[in-house]
Amino acid sequence: MTTIGQFPIDLKQFKKIKLDATKPTLTVEQRQALLSNIQLLRDAIVVFTATGAARGVSGHTGGAYDTVPEVCILLALFEGSDKILDIVFDEAGHRVATQYILAALDGSLPAEHLLHYREANSKLPGHPELGLTPGVKFSSGRLGHMWPLVNGVALANRDKVVFCLGSDGSQQEGNDAEAARLAVAQGLNVKLILDDNDVTIAGHPSEYLKGYDLTKTLEGHGLKVLTVQGEDIDALWGAISTVTTYQGPAAVVAKRPMAPGIPDIEGSTHGHDVIPIKSAVKYLEKRGLSSFTSFYDSIKPTPSPYLYIGSSKEVGANRVVFGEAVNLVLDKFPKEENAKKVMVIDSDLEGSTGLKVIHQKHPEVFVPSGIMERGNFSAAAGFGFAPDKFGVFSTFSAFLEMLVSEITMARLNNCNVLSHFSHSGVDEMADNTCHFGVNNMFADNGLSDVHSYLYFPADPSQMIAIVQRVFFERGLRFIFSTRSKVPWILKEDGTRFFEGDYQFIPGKDDVIFEGKAGYVVSFGEMLYRSVDAVLRCRQEGLDVGLINKPCLNVVDEQTIMKIGQTPFVLVVESLNQKTGLGSKFGTWLLERQLTPKYAYIGTTKEGCGGLWEQIPFQNLDPQSIILKIKQLSQ
Repeated sequence: MTTIGQFPIDLKQFKKIKLDATKPTLTVEQRQALLSNIQLLRDAIVVFTATGAARGVSGHTGGAYDTVPEVCILLALFEGSDKILDIVFDEAGHRVATQYILAALDGSLPAEHLLHYREANSKLPGHPELGLTPGVKFSSGRLGHMWPLVNGVALANRDKVVFCLGSDGSQQEGNDAEAARLAVAQGLNVKLILDDNDVTIAGHPSEYLKGYDLTKTLEGHGLKVLTVQGEDIDALWGAISTVTTYQGPAAVVAKRPMAPGIPDIEGSTHGHDVIPIKSAVKYLEKRGLSSFTSFYDSIKPTPSPYLYIGSSKEVGANRVVFGEAVNLVLDKFPKEENAKKVMVIDSDLEGSTGLKVIHQKHPEVFVPSGIMERGNFSAAAGFGFAPDKFGVFSTFSAFLEMLVSEITMARLNNCNVLSHFSHSGVDEMADNTCHFGVNNMFADNGLSDVHSYLYFPADPSQMIAIVQRVFFERGLRFIFSTRSKVPWILKEDGTRFFEGDYQFIPGKDDVIFEGKAGYVVSFGEMLYRSVDAVLRCRQEGLDVGLINKPCLNVVDEQTIMKIGQTPFVLVVESLNQKTGLGSKFGTWLLERQLTPKYAYIGTTKEGCGGLWEQIPFQNLDPQSIILKIKQLSQ
């Protein structure tokens, strides 16, 4: 890590105060201290999350900035009572800046270290990870997963009040409905403080999820609920003090615009992600903190120093190309026909998973929806229940693990669903471990008498070829893509491999290079890295071949017989080494009495933050592949 300098805001100015929940009215001194603390921490959050924008790793400013008033009140409550568990649990992993600033306040982190936010190997990834970052007290990241866990904490601490921060986004997940029922049934002393800013990634819940109301929903489950304006510190404290002294589960719904007080992003979806540098500088100058803002100029994205051979310098985003490829299919039919036979449903990620371009060009098939992956997948399956209708669903690969049961039921009902799971693997995953999509093979959980195809295209051209070929096939089909952009795979004459006369055939492997010394088998974003490694080995006289396996769960009998009779086979992937292609491929070889030397490499450990740095951290870079090839060829 590079040295940036001192943290420009003196966190020692934070005033430790005590609040007594039995006294719902703030004194003048308490109010002044709280307002001072709120401004101090909000300024600090803007300062260090903006470094994420400067280094190109994002950073999610708005949620952490929003909830500073609640956090300051909780810290004061912790000081004033030993009957409250002193952990600020939070359902929103993107509010990780809150956890990092709390770690700095308690001395677990030096304040200047915050300026390395989301940088590779800084131990400040995009979601809190217990055991990785000093001062972080829990792991979080996937919405709807924290309140159920906090219920368990409350069951283990019956004599304590346990707080959990939530949001209108996290409450969309079905897990929270289950958590509410248990909390009420057991009379748990769980207190939720929900930031209701009416902003998620794709837009405003009040517009795309009509009828969704936090207060009514939670009251319907049996919680005591108080709804206040979150920027009114007296009202907020009054509500929090009330629920703290209430025996049983209760919630405070704090309504506010997202990122209040930051003009460029207030109330908009732009507040969900990292604050732009220009907006941060404008905000800080208005706050009288302009003397240091030039230091953002010294922070630059860290490009990968490695120059790949065998693939194009130009790169494309397969996760976006998926939507463009679907449009190419839909363009062939009248909109009325499309609306009858195709339904595309979003889970608040249309800009991240490629569905946005479908929404824009073919709104007749598009259904915007909330953060409800299980229900939305099943809705896509239900639409595809009839033989001539086809549902399309998309979310991040990390959330595929949440859908295994729904996938099973869709399969048992012979439904037609094309699922796109983006953000597969670990490449460019600043959000880190909780967002790794490394267990993709779980999608193929049926018995041997049915089949679900798992497709992982290597570049944008192959993505288009796959989507166009399988879009109207019956049954369940899964297509994966990475968060990172990928280059086009090139033939030896410099033309694109998956264009021209290339035709995609489901279940058929692609021979990139023939070889006699052994073969590397790869796919997705690891193919261009394997191309580089294999070409460098071939330049040294080692006749290594390379196979692209775009269909992960079907054996190409002709190809496996060929490569299985060479000296070695090496599977290279960024999926979980325990559950990925490599864990199965050796069995496939042995079942056919093929016994080459065999090895497989994949993701094996929790992440390091950063972007491209995740791949070499997992020992999946070309140099590591070359080393493994040479070991096998000895």
